[in-house]
Amino acid sequence: MINTYKSNAYGTFASVYDLFMDNVPYDEWGDYLYGLLKEYGICDGLVLDLGCGTGTMTEYLAGRGYDMIGVDNSEDMLEIAMEKRVESGHDILYLEQDMREFELYGTVRAIVSICDSLNYITEPEELKQVFYWADNYLDPDGVFIFDFNTEYKYREILGDQTIAESREECSFIWDNYYYEEERINEYELSLFIRDEELSKGGSEIYRRYQETHYQRSYTLEEMKELLSAAGLRFLAAYDAFTREAPSETSERIYIIAGKGEE
Repeated sequence: MINTYKSNAYGTFASVYDLFMDNVPYDEWGDYLYGLLKEYGICDGLVLDLGCGTGTMTEYLAGRGYDMIGVDNSEDMLEIAMEKRVESGHDILYLEQDMREFELYGTVRAIVSICDSLNYITEPEELKQVFYWADNYLDPDGVFIFDFNTEYKYREILGDQTIAESREECSFIWDNYYYEEERINEYELSLFIRDEELSKGGSEIYRRYQETHYQRSYTLEEMKELLSAAGLRFLAAYDAFTREAPSETSERIYIIAGKGEE
């Protein structure tokens, strides 16, 4: 039996987000990010995880000795992040804020934003505002490291594709639509989550939830221009998880930026 509900982006999905992301090699991603931080001399101190979600990478970096702050605009995601904090014992500060207007109590050694969080900023002017605040809260020698999905990935890999996965307690159908002219990728999520309470009577009762997400594709050149307009200095760009230059078939790109002019 299925009941249907409509929910906001990363509302209901937050409760099963980690389950469906268990195929992501977070330790490898974390090692790569940690290596970039050390390469730019950030070996300790305050680090902001912008768009931290359920706190998986925040916890990873806390385990590497950084004093972590996590910012996300999803209360549901942060609740799960705080549960992880209780389990780990790490002293992490979580703030429920919109990254387009986040506020900190002072500056930080580094800001990181991964898992294509910045692609959710669909207006270039608003992304420039995110970069402005990043510049505002970075130490003079600090770095901003972030990744983003490329247009190639949306157009050739995700666009007009359906991804489905089923687990014992839940399943999802993920329909993708890429609108090339607007450069927007729309995700329509249908979640089927087992209702533990109602299923005690012997019948398997699943609730259906629907969410819609939007991401925008940006080019590397656009990112450079927006960084510069916000006062940040472009330092490097890599094809994700390598030290190779991005190519036309790069699906994810990492950028490292610093404050101002040399």
